Amino acid sequence: MAKEPGSTNILLESGTNELELMEFTIAGNVFGINVAKLNKTMKYEPVKPMPNSHPHVKGIFKPRDKIITVIDLPAYMNLPEMEDTERNYFIITNFNKIEVAFLVHTVVGICRISWDNIEKPDNTIYGGVEGLATGIAKVKDRLITIVDFEKIIYDIAPETGIQIEEIKALGPRERSEKPLLIAEDSQLLQRLILDAIHEAGYTNITSFNNGQEAWDYLTSVRRAVIEEGRQLENLAGALITDIEMPKMDGHRLTKLVKEDSTLKRIPVIIFSSLIDEAMRVKGESLGANAQLSKPEIGNLVNTLDEWIL
Repeated sequence: MAKEPGSTNILLESGTNELELMEFTIAGNVFGINVAKLNKTMKYEPVKPMPNSHPHVKGIFKPRDKIITVIDLPAYMNLPEMEDTERNYFIITNFNKIEVAFLVHTVVGICRISWDNIEKPDNTIYGGVEGLATGIAKVKDRLITIVDFEKIIYDIAPETGIQIEEIKALGPRERSEKPLLIAEDSQLLQRLILDAIHEAGYTNITSFNNGQEAWDYLTSVRRAVIEEGRQLENLAGALITDIEMPKMDGHRLTKLVKEDSTLKRIPVIIFSSLIDEAMRVKGESLGANAQLSKPEIGNLVNTLDEWIL
């Protein structure tokens, strides 16, 4: 029997590089979602179709006092529907300040896993470079595909994602060669962030696909500062990091940077869809200089202007 996300007794400490993963299935395939993105799970309820909606929007329903949009995840994934639809489940998510229900076939339960045990999938899995999987987790004898729910919502409603018009609204800006580091695992979001930051005038940008890649680079920066006498601000003026990333998450990365006597001056800006009050407290305890919720790219640029060395 699956547990509600809120019923787990697992308490994740800040910076441990671990997450709680909710497993669910579609047509016998095992998928996962970070519990931090979950509001709750519930049995299927009748859905009211909406005219002229996206083909993968099943409709809306009203569990209590709020109307929630339902996305048909099997249809989006081009996987078979369950014959008895009333046996389906809804997993109701809350991230990027949007609440959405995703239709799935079964909910398995919650497990705890280290990001170090999550691998980045090959680009051919679920749709190429901008595919559906952000990671593959091995739990005991099974592989769990971690789904990029942010990309799904962006595909269906692009207006909810990062908008480069926010940067253009800032007006004329000078170009800057200050070195900027970005850690973001989603290929789609990484491209959108890079385009927006470049539009904002920052041209010296180094990007990483996860926190471990960023940390490996930062250890080389530390050596250059200590052994070669180079100036930190000429190598790493600021770090923008997501939270959810395979190998090493953004909280662990922040903790390592801020505990290092050489690197701790680097401003760390957490830019994530998971920012809520609980996550904000975690980020502050780890020493993050700023925390912003996706997709507020205009606020990110203003914050970067304020903090970069």
